[in-house]
Formats: sequence, C-alpha cells, structure tokens
Amino acid sequence: MKLPPLTSLRFFDVAARYESIIKAAQELHVTHSAISRQIKLLEEHLGVLLFERRNRAIFLTEEGKLLFQTTTHLFQQLSDTVEIITQRPHNRVVSLSCEPTIAMKWLIPRLTSFYQQYPEITVHLIAAGGPIDFNKAGVDLALRRNDFTWDDNIYAKKICAEWMGIIKKNDSQPYHEMNLLVPASRPNVWRTWQARSGINLQHNKQINFEHFYLCLQAALAGQGVAIASFLMVADEMNTQQLMAPEGFIEDGSAYYLLSPKEIKADTPAAIFMEWLETNVNQSLLLTQQSA
Repeated sequence: MKLPPLTSLRFFDVAARYESIIKAAQELHVTHSAISRQIKLLEEHLGVLLFERRNRAIFLTEEGKLLFQTTTHLFQQLSDTVEIITQRPHNRVVSLSCEPTIAMKWLIPRLTSFYQQYPEITVHLIAAGGPIDFNKAGVDLALRRNDFTWDDNIYAKKICAEWMGIIKKNDSQPYHEMNLLVPASRPNVWRTWQARSGINLQHNKQINFEHFYLCLQAALAGQGVAIASFLMVADEMNTQQLMAPEGFIEDGSAYYLLSPKEIKADTPAAIFMEWLETNVNQSLLLTQQSA
C-alpha cells in the first residue's frame, strides 16, 4: 500500500496529541479547515476513521491510537535527526545578543582565547540590551542582566551575580571630590550603589552620558568617577589604568544566559555557556583581587 502524504501524517499527529483541531491549527499556524481536510484525506487513504467527532470535540478511535503511537515516535526521531545534522561542525555557529559595553570591554577581547580553544565554533555577536524577542532577533542566546522579566518558557542559566564598584583613574584626585559620571542606560546606578555602600555623594556634580562605555572613557580621561560592573573594567583594573577605591559590592542583580529552548549538552551553545561561566567568574576573582 502506498504511504500516506507526510503532511497529512503531521497534521494528524498534532491533532491527536491535543485531541483538538483548534490547538493543532494554532501550533501549525494553519486554518481549522486545513487540519480537518488533511485528516479526512488520511482517513480516506487508510479506509478507516481515526477520530470520533462528538459535539465539536474529537476523540481517537482504536485505529487512531495505533497510528498515533507510530507518528509520535516518527516525528520525534525526525526532529532529533535534524538537530544532529544542524549541529555538525560545518554548522557550528552560535549567535549571541550581548549588552554593548560588556561585549566591547569584556567579551570581544576574550573571544580570541575561545577560538583558540574551540576553532570549530563561530560566535556571531550582536550588541543589544534589555528585553529580547528571540523570534525577531534571530539569535540563539542572549546575555542579560535580570532587570526585566522574561517569559516562563525562556531557558535561563545564571552566569554570575552583578558586582558594581566606583571606578576612577589610578592617579586622579580623591573620588569624593570628583564629578559623578552617570549613564542614561542605567540612571539609578549611583543611587543603588550609595544605598548599598552607605557612602553619600549626592552633592557631587553629575555629568550624564548615553552609555556606560562613554562613562568609562571619561573616567579614563580623569573627568570624574563612574560606577561600573566588574565585567566592564576587568582589563583596565588588571593594567592598573583604573582603580576601585571601595572595591566591588553586589547590587542585587545578576547576569543570565537566555535561550528560547533548553541548551542541550555538547552543543555549540552548551560549550559557549560553560566557557562563558568559567571565564566570567575568573574575571570576577581577579578583579576583586586587584581592587
């Protein structure tokens, strides 16, 4: 007997899983009539009824249950095979959305080491911050601070707590006499730090910048003091261009690696996640020792 069309089997499989034409149509992004039509074609092809229809509800017949046992395994195996194929070496690309200053000041300088360790993987980096729509962004992963709420279906792996510190040029005047450099992208950062440190600088003159990166450049130029994440100043602390006179303190937030689906072991995304977590925490330790 000639096998039925794959489309009909797929539509049947989803409808059987939910025992609902409406839910199947929603998952497959087609009309209700398209689902019903494909199921009817499949039933005509097999010469049996696969569903009982009662009061607009559908229920699997014995023949439908038997077929569903096969289709559910068939499409799961197909999905697993496609994932294996797409994860082979010639397709080992990880697209990452990362907050701009961290991408510029911490990640990019360390990607050289990553490529030396994993030459078969390429990281496609996109600088962006805040809430992310994975469908629109078209990326695999996003490194974000948890200053917004993401959907429950988003896979989230905590990378590290956020540690913030007051940063100034190494040979500049005492920080309590200097201008406060304020980033528009996180306008409450000074208020949070002062509340947690107990140090009051509210009378200091403030200079506003659009991004953290500009605040750090101004601090390097001796124009004032900035508040920065340890990730943003790890290299300048190591070379002693910048110093953190009060050290670093946790600000109550944390960095997470987000993904639209669970990150499976041994995939490029999993390899990058493990590398990221290890190197971020190494930087935290070294930065705290330099402070």
